[in-house]
Amino acid sequence: MADLAPFAALAFVGALIFGLTGFGAALITIPLATHLVPLPFALALFALCDIACALAVGLEKPKNAVRAEWQRLVPMIIVGTALGVTVLVNLPRQAAMLALGVFVLAFAVYSLFRRDTERRISANWAWVAGFAGGITSTVFGAGGPPYAIYLSQRALTKEQFRATMGFAALTSISLRLVAFLLTGLLLDAQVWLYALVAVPGALAGVFVAKRIYMRISRDMLLRAVAVMLLASGGSLVLRAVAL
Repeated sequence: MADLAPFAALAFVGALIFGLTGFGAALITIPLATHLVPLPFALALFALCDIACALAVGLEKPKNAVRAEWQRLVPMIIVGTALGVTVLVNLPRQAAMLALGVFVLAFAVYSLFRRDTERRISANWAWVAGFAGGITSTVFGAGGPPYAIYLSQRALTKEQFRATMGFAALTSISLRLVAFLLTGLLLDAQVWLYALVAVPGALAGVFVAKRIYMRISRDMLLRAVAVMLLASGGSLVLRAVAL
C-alpha cells in the first residue's frame, strides 16, 4: 500500500485541477508518475482516473456545454487518436519522455504569458484543436491543452468553458481507453491494481473541487498550474537528456 499511496495523491491533485477547469489532470499526473513507472503504464493508469473525472465533471451540468463547439471537435479527435496510438506504440522511451517534457514546458510558457482578449477566433480552428488533442491525448495522456486553447478564444463564459471542456475530455478519454485496450496497455493486471487506489483519490479530488469552484478565479488557478508544469516538464527534459 505504501507503494500505491503516491499514485492516490497524484490522482487527487490532478482531479482537483480537472474539477476546477475541465482539463489539466494529465499535465500534472503523467509527468510526475513517469518518475515512478514507465510512461505506457502511467498513461493506462491515469486514463482510468481521467475517465472517472470526466464523467463526474462532464455530466454535472451538461446544459452549460456549448454542444456546437463540442461537435466541431469530435471528428478530428477521432482521427488524431487513431494516429496517436500508432505513434505511442513505436516511440522509443527516451524520445517519448523528451517529447512529453517539451510539450508540457511549451504549454506552461503559453499559460504564463498569454493575455486575455475579446478576440474570437474562427470556428475552423476546431479542426486543428481536435486533431492535435487526439494525438496528445493518446501519446501524452493530455488532450486538454489544444481544446482549452481553442475554447478559451471562443468567448465562452466560465461555466460554458468548463462544461464544454468536460464534454471534449470525455470524448477524448473514451477513445483513448478504446485505443489502450486494443494495444494491450489496459490488459496489464498491475494497472487495475493501482487503479483501485488511484481512482478513489481522483474522485475525492473532484469532490473537493466542486466545493471550491465558485471561490477561485480560473485565471489564477491556471497560472499556478503553469508554474507546477514548468517544474515537472523541466525535470522530464533533464531526465531524458541524461538517459
